[in-house]
Amino acid sequence: MSSTPHGLQRRLGLTEAVSLNMIDMVGIGPFVTLPLIMQLMPGKNALLAWLLGALLALLDSFVWSELGAAYPEAGGSYQFLKIIFGKKYGKLFAFLYTWQTAIQAPLVVASGAIGFSQYFQYLIPLPEWWQQKLVCVVLITVLYLLLNRNIVSTGKISKALWIGVLAVLAMVIGSGLYHFNSSILQAQEPINFSWVNIGAWMILGQASTKAIYCYLGYYNVCHLGAEIQRPETNIPRSMIISVLAIAGLYLLLQWVVLGNIDSATAAKSEFVFSTLMQKWFGQEIARWFTILVLWVALSSLFAVMLGYSRVLYAAAADGNFINAFASIDEEKKIPKLSLLWLAVIGGAFSLLFKLKHVISAIVVVRILTQFISQSAGLIWLQKNGTRKLFPYKMPLFPLPIILSLIIWLFVFFSSKTEYIAGAFGVIVVGLVIYWIKEINND
Repeated sequence: MSSTPHGLQRRLGLTEAVSLNMIDMVGIGPFVTLPLIMQLMPGKNALLAWLLGALLALLDSFVWSELGAAYPEAGGSYQFLKIIFGKKYGKLFAFLYTWQTAIQAPLVVASGAIGFSQYFQYLIPLPEWWQQKLVCVVLITVLYLLLNRNIVSTGKISKALWIGVLAVLAMVIGSGLYHFNSSILQAQEPINFSWVNIGAWMILGQASTKAIYCYLGYYNVCHLGAEIQRPETNIPRSMIISVLAIAGLYLLLQWVVLGNIDSATAAKSEFVFSTLMQKWFGQEIARWFTILVLWVALSSLFAVMLGYSRVLYAAAADGNFINAFASIDEEKKIPKLSLLWLAVIGGAFSLLFKLKHVISAIVVVRILTQFISQSAGLIWLQKNGTRKLFPYKMPLFPLPIILSLIIWLFVFFSSKTEYIAGAFGVIVVGLVIYWIKEINND
């Protein structure tokens, strides 16, 4: 066991790293977004969105792998951006990322809670608005209590949750393949995708945003960099394993749906997988399956809150965010205020927003200040000679970065105007806050 300068301990191995990535990635996402994707791209066209999301996640994981292995500290992107852009601009970029995270991370928590509440209604219909929102608040409170413990206990919990996630996916994929009906699949001939039609590309971009939301989390291990054993190897391996495994599972999930239910019905269903389980095995089995889906949703939020709490902590400990967020529980060695922030603000957001709006906002808001900044920054580190010292290097550099930048920009500019405006708005407000903060410091 080793400790970092700020008191966090390296106690998480490769298994825990993979489990934390994968339970962050899966969650309630595919169970609630698959119908949204099929509304935009019915039939086999839906596979295009999942494939584009998988390609982007894999390409971007190479960027995270290089940076995470080289700089395994708490906070992930906060540390990366600060180092990449140096003394002159590093502090600004790191602050903008932290500011974005202080808003975006609770949105992620809210999206998982709203999805949980939505799927919970297969078990118990909740006709009243306040009943649905009460489920969100109770769930987030339970997660906060689960995370309010030391990292060794957290690692053990993550592995137990991971087993539940894999069991649910294996159950639905195995059952779906067994009951696969090729005639249903053949009846769902895809709408011809026009490669020269701008409108078709815009729809693909919007559908891919939903798929990308389901892949997000492959980098969760980087947020916990200060608590990972042998980070120079475990961080890259955990991300690549997670992306490849989850991509295969998501494509199989979509294929199973295409071969068991028509697109129009699937696109309108809020509980498409529970509906399929009921069709195959009856309502009682479907209800137990739904309970397992809710287990998956809880698992993902567990990993999300764990990882993002370290980002806010790292920035505050570095003097580049609100100082109170740097406080550590001396007994449990966890950033207590960061966890509380995610729980309280995430709960508030779950009361205010709808799921489909939250999903799009989560992806679009992050593209400029995090994903594109990191990718472009890694090219700069190659130019100034820093990258040659990195313990892990991606294959075919810089091709993966160039391709990922193209896809990120495509997804960003194919999004709806309100989300693009919101992303720029977050940056502008962050710049103003940073400017005021720096003036007061002077």
